[in-house]
Amino acid sequence: MSDPKSEMARGGQERGVKLLHDPIRNKGTAFTEEERDEFGLRGLLPPRVDSVEQQVMRVLENVRRKENDLERYIALIALQDRNEHLFYRVVVENLAEMMPLIYTPTVGRACQEFGHIFRRPRGLWISARDRGHVRDILRNWPHEDVRVIVVTDGERILGLGDLGADGMGIPIGKLALYTACAGISPTACLPVTLDVGTDREALRDDPLYLGLPQPRLRGEAYDALVDEFVTAVEEVFPRALLQLEDFATRQAFGLLARYRNRLCCFDDDIQGTGAVALAGLYSALRITGGRLADRRYLFAGAGEAGIGIGSLLVAALQEEGLTDAEAHARCWYVDSQGLVLESRPDLAEHKRPFAREGVACGDLESAVREIRPTVLIGASGAPGIFTQTVLELMAADEKHPIVFALSNPTSKAECTARQAYEWTGGRAVFASGSPFPPVDVAGHTFVPGQCNNAYIFPGVGLGAMACQLRAVSDEMFFAAARALADEVTAADLDLGRVYPPLERIRDVSLRIAVAVAEIAYARGLAGVPRPDDLEDHIRQQMYHPA
Repeated sequence: MSDPKSEMARGGQERGVKLLHDPIRNKGTAFTEEERDEFGLRGLLPPRVDSVEQQVMRVLENVRRKENDLERYIALIALQDRNEHLFYRVVVENLAEMMPLIYTPTVGRACQEFGHIFRRPRGLWISARDRGHVRDILRNWPHEDVRVIVVTDGERILGLGDLGADGMGIPIGKLALYTACAGISPTACLPVTLDVGTDREALRDDPLYLGLPQPRLRGEAYDALVDEFVTAVEEVFPRALLQLEDFATRQAFGLLARYRNRLCCFDDDIQGTGAVALAGLYSALRITGGRLADRRYLFAGAGEAGIGIGSLLVAALQEEGLTDAEAHARCWYVDSQGLVLESRPDLAEHKRPFAREGVACGDLESAVREIRPTVLIGASGAPGIFTQTVLELMAADEKHPIVFALSNPTSKAECTARQAYEWTGGRAVFASGSPFPPVDVAGHTFVPGQCNNAYIFPGVGLGAMACQLRAVSDEMFFAAARALADEVTAADLDLGRVYPPLERIRDVSLRIAVAVAEIAYARGLAGVPRPDDLEDHIRQQMYHPA
């Protein structure tokens, strides 16, 4: 796999200003005296040679003095565009502080403002006008050994809806986490946006919008463009893992079914979310006691995330001995029309396995009164729907109700951490999609766990890269959930935290990568022979911003 060190060694023909404009090879003020002579940099830099520690200090000082998180995001992306080593050094050493800035929740605001804060292009843009030329566009990418591609069409960006081409901030952010959290070299990462238009009229009317100002492509024309893209990926980047990201529900399930057995591919909103939520449930049971099968689950939201969690949960319940019917019977869903029941007409195909017989309930509160869930999982994008009444009803029936408010960004959260703890008398086991600060309730300090897919997908990508995975199976996400839950310590649980601290995420990603690779070798899905020491083999492939 290519890495920035080998890029530097091969790139000796670049000198002077050209070298300073190459974000992979540029070291800025850290170029040594010898390097300044060798590469024609004498006089192009201030005379003092900085250590990387001094450079990090300067970056942190400048980022922290910014007035708001969007300005901090802009400053960090500018750093990534001029000096990737330094960017990743800052992020890796300050992950808890930096991850909310380069990804959720700040990336949501950045996508909303993308055309207005745009500075420098990153990734590949493939538009509806590029039919017949997608292969050529992929070959324009300067790095040949791409191992991870994150692609979106921008129709369902977080909980913000259709942002069209401005959704490019999501693939960029996701791939930054592949590098920061799992050590996949930045030269092996490729963000892609399929610009097929947008149905948001305000974007089409915005003179600074960067995408095609036209309604979204639909039907056969859309399918043909996606298929041309996938075919081109198979040819140009045959060793790449393709991650589908933030496609609308009506597209996501169909695309995953169409391509998951054709190439190494997964949908993070469906499978990654399912795995990270299941890991949180395993950890929560260490606080509440009992088994998954002892619980009643109510999901607010029946889109990709909600159904993805439920599908993996059903597999976990079957592992505990339940039949498929018994496992599905533990899970209830509420969507925008109320409780998902078999009697409802025109029920979407992806919801049918979870449709139940029952009393019609038009909203979440009535569903809670009817179902009496002990686990409430929000993936609705509807802020504040976990009301005080809803949570007090749960707390009345259950000593430790499990409450996961997973919608992103923070403005879309079903409830805040403080609300969950205060409205249940400090008895809730809580996790959220976006970060919340610690909460003091009744003399106890709770540290909310962040149910963030960054705990899962980087490790899956690292495992895929290490064994040259040919296909991603649901079994791998089940194993990833187990591996993540195993990394939660008793000290974490004492704080109410059902996920390990972000500072340990590189170790977590390594454990997940090993679990994924083990299944690959056991199922004949690996493209290279198994090494004698699998964990060390994977560790040696991890990029470190030294």
